Amino acid sequence: MDTFNDTLERLFQLKERGTTVRTEIVAGLTTFLAMAYILAVNPSILGNVMDANGVFVATALASALATFLMAFIANYPIALSAGLGLNAYFAFTVCLGELKDVPDPWTIALTAVFVEGLIFILMSFFKFREKIVNGIPQNLKLGITAGIGLFITIIALKGAGIVVADESTLLGLGSFASPEVVLCLVGFIVIAVLTHYEITGAILIGILITWALGMIAQLTGWYEGLSLFPTFSEGLHLDAIKNTAFHLNFSWAGQHIVEFLAIVLSFLYVDLFDTVGTVVGVADQAGLLDKDGNLPRAGAVLMSDAIGTTAGALLGTSTVTSFVESSAGVAAGGKTGLTSATTGTMFLVALFLGPIFLAIPTFATSAALLYVGMLMMSSVTKMKFDGDIADSIGGFMAVAMMPLTYSIANGIMFGIMSWVLVKVCTGKSKDVSPIMWVIFVLFALRILTLITNFM
Repeated sequence: MDTFNDTLERLFQLKERGTTVRTEIVAGLTTFLAMAYILAVNPSILGNVMDANGVFVATALASALATFLMAFIANYPIALSAGLGLNAYFAFTVCLGELKDVPDPWTIALTAVFVEGLIFILMSFFKFREKIVNGIPQNLKLGITAGIGLFITIIALKGAGIVVADESTLLGLGSFASPEVVLCLVGFIVIAVLTHYEITGAILIGILITWALGMIAQLTGWYEGLSLFPTFSEGLHLDAIKNTAFHLNFSWAGQHIVEFLAIVLSFLYVDLFDTVGTVVGVADQAGLLDKDGNLPRAGAVLMSDAIGTTAGALLGTSTVTSFVESSAGVAAGGKTGLTSATTGTMFLVALFLGPIFLAIPTFATSAALLYVGMLMMSSVTKMKFDGDIADSIGGFMAVAMMPLTYSIANGIMFGIMSWVLVKVCTGKSKDVSPIMWVIFVLFALRILTLITNFM
């Protein structure tokens, strides 16, 4: 055992980062439980246009591969899987919208994701994405972290039904007669109390306790949703991967190059800035940014993401990207790639024990995400609001627009564009680096496409 631990120490530099094998494994399990819902959600969404069982297998395999790359190449506690929002764009906007009259439109969408992944590999190879990550001003990075905290918070509140849509006020308070609302809030308090008493794995334990309480609520008849008890009656369907893997359609892409490139660019934009925001936010929370606020080995982090997207398209799933739920594992103490390696292993295990992981209810993981949102929000205390007005405005817009537009990419867009514009208008154009001007132009082009779509 000592030899094994010594190997892990050399591989992941555990002592140097102030962590242990046990802490990293618990953190990896916590991350997996916080994001295991994707194994149910992605097949549900993409199943509208392609084989759901094949998507399940493809999602698990692509997530494992990309997360292992993150673990062993970059040594970061960041897990990857099929991105939410991007999968909905894939299914509903592209396949059932723009390509609704084309046979097997999902093969074209997979081709677009594959090409997007290749573009990202080139961008990562030439360090363009790395320059974006390290070129963002410190106050903006802190604002991105805090904004992601609020974004996670609203995801958690919405997932548990604590916050609901309201016609008159936009958002309203959910019903306390709902078991999901009560159980999520109980789970949140459980995690807080366990953390106060310094219980190792407090977030993971909180998820499991909340799940167990949900089972009790179901047995008593209070909770009447989908069964919270695992069942293996439907089998594994691992051979379904043949229905989704290697079904690319370059023929249509070549004949409709303009339409195809428009689809590729849409995937490219959202994935690029969602990834940048997530990586910066999670790394900042884990204390992995250097003294200048830069991310060491950023190229390896982004290359893992790019290869994951390419492999995911070949296997049969939408864009693979870094998951903001990685912050749950970081909050549980994860600081190295061993956290990611554990999460990646669980994705492989999920292929055979899927019913167990898929039975974990949203209100249980929402309790964990609510707590993580609070932790990430603490970055706002490091922001400077009494210095350069551009830094203040940029950071504030990043914090505000992520949750209120339900998009990490939009938060970065508003933060960076407002920062650049205020710098220019206050006579400090020389402070704007070339990479920030490039990002500004990219966002300006994005806004033009949005205006065109609404006209």
